[in-house]
Amino acid sequence: RLEDRHGKGYCLGPTHEEAMTELVAAHSNLSYKQLPLRLYQVTRKFRDEPKPRFGLLRSREFYMKDMYTFDTSEDAARHTYNLVCDAYHSLFDRLGLPFVKVQAATGNIGGTMSHEFQLPADVGEDRLVLCPEGHFAANVEMLNGEQTSCPTCGEKLTQTRGIEVGHTFYLGTKYSSISKAIFYSPENKPQVAEMGCYGLGVTRILAASVEVLSTEDSIRWPHLIAPYQLCFIPPKRGSKEEKDGAALLEQLYNDLTEVQPHLANDSVLDDRTQLTIGKRLKDANKLGYPYVVVAGKRVCEDPPVFEVWDQNAGEVLFLTKEGVIELLSKVQVS
Repeated sequence: RLEDRHGKGYCLGPTHEEAMTELVAAHSNLSYKQLPLRLYQVTRKFRDEPKPRFGLLRSREFYMKDMYTFDTSEDAARHTYNLVCDAYHSLFDRLGLPFVKVQAATGNIGGTMSHEFQLPADVGEDRLVLCPEGHFAANVEMLNGEQTSCPTCGEKLTQTRGIEVGHTFYLGTKYSSISKAIFYSPENKPQVAEMGCYGLGVTRILAASVEVLSTEDSIRWPHLIAPYQLCFIPPKRGSKEEKDGAALLEQLYNDLTEVQPHLANDSVLDDRTQLTIGKRLKDANKLGYPYVVVAGKRVCEDPPVFEVWDQNAGEVLFLTKEGVIELLSKVQVS
């Protein structure tokens, strides 16, 4: 609890279990037909961090998605739990992030079951143990003593560090019984709702993606969250390729966006033609565009050939206009 400059009282809440449960409890005539309820918010949060650290990972201000679920029974609540875990699994798969789902301690939030979605990384704050065969994964915090072998297959557990990007809790009736968040059963009897709570670190996913995927001198973004998919680099001003190369690059852009209209708003033209192609390529690397299309010396060949940098695959391709369109028509950004 704290007071603002006008002497008014405030309460800072790390998460909103109590507030959400009170909200549901206020609906006193809730029927079993209205469950499951899945209420979520995406909000800006603040952390009293003495000193921001680990780049973008440990900042004082961040965005988070919280969700709170209310079900009619333990079985239904566990079904919801599995659905949310599957949704998180699908999200990280689509982003192309190498995550692991680990058993976790319930901590201050409580409940009887909890999992974290972690991205293995040397700078991660959490210590994890993993079965090399994939049978077991846990945050060291929840283990009793020094567990060194997998409880399923007996293989020696490996240790790594991880960045937490998602967390799920099965709460049961810990909060709903106190706040009297009830619903009426088919027999019209009041019953306490079974709860779960779930969180995704929205800005942390951005920061962790950069941390996990990038190289020493280049940012790497998952396609779905890259600021732009494409960077076009025309020839240097005054070069013999300048006039034809710029026109061919524009024609490529027009033909490409006719086939893939969404790329029209997902492309950047680096028109700083006073700079060399090499300098602009270096900047494109730092900014992390997944694809860079260059009109270089080979653009004057017959047929014209473009230089395409597939940054996430770490390869350079030399393609005709048709080849570039075929390659980029496979880009999924939605």
